[in-house]
Amino acid sequence: MQQNYAKIQAAGAELIAISSDNAGDTRQTVQNHGLKFPVLADTDKEAITAYNVVDPGNNRIARPAAYIVQQDGTVAWKSLNGVAVRVPTAEILTELGKL
Repeated sequence: MQQNYAKIQAAGAELIAISSDNAGDTRQTVQNHGLKFPVLADTDKEAITAYNVVDPGNNRIARPAAYIVQQDGTVAWKSLNGVAVRVPTAEILTELGKL
């Protein structure tokens, strides 16, 4: 995602990641990987539960997923396919282009 962050922004979107790690571990991940997009800590798993992305094999973490949420809060597109498989940025950009 980091490699294609500029493309996502150029499509008029913002990338926000949500982690079930605590704030300190989340900050460390951002630093270790040089991430430029926001990564939010959701230790109580409120957002992770609300968006139905709790990993079915390990309820302490989120499974990879992608949502396109419009400015009014409606979900325009989502991908919950597969466990431990990241959604390709190309697929996200294709969906953004359809809006």
